[in-house]
Amino acid sequence: MVSVVPYRAEHREALIELSLRAWEDVFPLMRQSVPGFVYECFYPAGWERRQSDDVAFVLDAESSGIDVALDGERPVGWVCTRMHPEDSMGEVYILAVDPRWRRRGIARRLIERAESRTRGLGMRMIMVETGGDPGHAPARATYEAVGFERWPVARYFKDLSGPSDAAQARQPSARADVP
Repeated sequence: MVSVVPYRAEHREALIELSLRAWEDVFPLMRQSVPGFVYECFYPAGWERRQSDDVAFVLDAESSGIDVALDGERPVGWVCTRMHPEDSMGEVYILAVDPRWRRRGIARRLIERAESRTRGLGMRMIMVETGGDPGHAPARATYEAVGFERWPVARYFKDLSGPSDAAQARQPSARADVP
């Protein structure tokens, strides 16, 4: 029987490892969907290193907002819930479920815990962000299945590692029909 409990420091290493397992199928698909310079800027030492560091930071800095799904004493999923009182909003900041425990209602239970935390603090809504790439399709389906509505957001990136636009504009055109 799976229980959902507040985070304890002894869960830390297991949650980092669980998170990397949960996302190992996501990142190769995401990499195919984003410009190479963007992926390289976000993950210069590889996605595993970046995610491991980011998860460790969240576990250490935001432990009071974390809940863990346990099978006995073994973590099988977790959620970090952040509050944004200026917007009367909670946020499912991180949600990870061990791949061996997917499709058993773990994500739903963790989202319900995040909703309960958020309601308990008087917030009016809860949000979650995820990728629009194929690797994040299962996450989007989960969020939609529990009632989240998609807000259309566009995020743009520009590679600044080459010559500046101004420098390119000053260069003579190579086209014969342009003076």
